Amino acid sequence: MTNDLAEQLLEVATKAGATEAEVYQSRSLSKPVFFEANRLKQLESNQSEGTALRLWYDNRPGLTVANGAVEPERMVERAIALSKLNQPEELELTSGSQVVYPNLGEDVPPSILLEWGKHTISLIRDVYPDVICNGDWECDVETTRLVNTQGLDSHYTDTTLSCYISAEWVRGDDFLSVADGQTERGKLNPDTLAKEIIQRLDWAQSNVEVPNNRIPVLFTSKAADMLWGTLQAALNGKQVLEGASPWGERMGKSVVSPLLTLYQEPFEGPFSCPFDDEGTPTTYLIFIQDGILQDFYCDRVTGKQLGRETTGNGFRPSLSSYPTPGLFNFLIQPGTESLQELIKNMDNGLIVDQMLGGGGGISGDFSINIDLGYRVENGQVIGRIKDTMVSGNIYTALKQLIKLGGDADWNGSCYTPSLIVDGLSVTGKNNS
Repeated sequence: MTNDLAEQLLEVATKAGATEAEVYQSRSLSKPVFFEANRLKQLESNQSEGTALRLWYDNRPGLTVANGAVEPERMVERAIALSKLNQPEELELTSGSQVVYPNLGEDVPPSILLEWGKHTISLIRDVYPDVICNGDWECDVETTRLVNTQGLDSHYTDTTLSCYISAEWVRGDDFLSVADGQTERGKLNPDTLAKEIIQRLDWAQSNVEVPNNRIPVLFTSKAADMLWGTLQAALNGKQVLEGASPWGERMGKSVVSPLLTLYQEPFEGPFSCPFDDEGTPTTYLIFIQDGILQDFYCDRVTGKQLGRETTGNGFRPSLSSYPTPGLFNFLIQPGTESLQELIKNMDNGLIVDQMLGGGGGISGDFSINIDLGYRVENGQVIGRIKDTMVSGNIYTALKQLIKLGGDADWNGSCYTPSLIVDGLSVTGKNNS
């Protein structure tokens, strides 16, 4: 941040009687390019800026937020007024010096995004001229700064490229929508994206019936994220404190298949992050190694309550929220086999690529409708399945992991490969 708003807020807060204060600033500039019905729809440029002031007055915390222009005196007055409604609490601030992290990523102009989008759509429609493609390609620049009265002043700028495209195919009464995307720094790959879409359209040439029993299910890297949300909740230190995590007393013990190693890496991928929203440097953490539970993640308050230090995972769900345990990236160590090799290993099973609904939360129980899936017989995809539901328990399924793919990719902030699990119940409408 180039202005001195943060310093003004700290100075005004101190003069008003606050014992300590911190200012969190977030600024973003996005330049999306939208496509609709195979053509360019519009170019946009969106900019936003938010400021959060948190202070302690008579040991009582007060938090206030402003978007856009800020009047320091008014913001401090509001924070002090809100603090009087709260109970006293122990101060938890990160001390330190000025740290400026290098900018991450490269800014890409809309003209390049436009060409990437056109090229992807052209590749898809060269093979399937009847499909209708929609999508968006975006370059997003975000700057984060955190300053407090204990000498901390850290900031970094993060430039991320992302794209999303859907191919809609209408065949009489049958409607099919195949979607995929990428999130990277520096460069997106239209050829790879188009290839993934075309492969799934190839698999969907015909519709087939679904067996109504328990069979192996292959979750592609795009769909596997549903499984990891439950594990992320179970690894949250706050859930451990509240007794909600089933792994609270399982440290050092086996919790999932020995094929699985789960970790976070501060400097890996487009969701890397040098420090958390409390100003603590992020760190490399192994949560599960070879199926054995190694660690939980926590913020400063949660870490203290657990009798340990923060892991550098204190993040704000929003500007108006206090820091709470959160993840910036979550990686699953991949196997070695490609998606095609995983399919060849299946005698009889299903592929889940897109789904309606999410996972079952920290309980692990889930029941999802398959939006896009395929039937596999004798190592070959024989067609698309419709009106099919998959249900089971995520903890149980990940103990019965059959294969882990080597095709890991970013799905949001989760870096996950495809995988095959057993023990899931499959129900098809044609068998009901």
